[in-house]
Amino acid sequence: MKRTKEPRSPRGFTLIELLVVLVILGLLAGLVGPQVMKYLSGAKSDTARLQIEDLAATLDMYRLEIGRYPTSNESLNALVEAPAGTERWNGPYLKKKQVPKDPWGFDYQYRFPGEHGDFDLYTLGADNAEGGEGENRDIGNWQ
Repeated sequence: MKRTKEPRSPRGFTLIELLVVLVILGLLAGLVGPQVMKYLSGAKSDTARLQIEDLAATLDMYRLEIGRYPTSNESLNALVEAPAGTERWNGPYLKKKQVPKDPWGFDYQYRFPGEHGDFDLYTLGADNAEGGEGENRDIGNWQ
């Protein structure tokens, strides 16, 4: 029995085709990447603003039950653990029973009495230092 050779069909991509695809992907990443990073940084600032609003509302609820805001020494921890000498504490006031960190992983800053209102609740931004622009800008409950 005689075997006839059948022509082989190509079973993959050539090196040139792979290089073209890689160049196209590189161009797309170069064009789209910076835009995505810009939106991600804005999302962290928006998240910080929302968390500050939620914490401020929780502090108002604390004040309604206790009759005062937590002192600067008691800090935001008063929302999850009863401060010494507090009789009407009905907490924890936060669902997760821990004070959240800001979107950059730092603690929120709390000051009572505040310079901008009854209390100041703020984050120092990505650089965790006062001032700055963009991602490093401070975000507070008075803004």
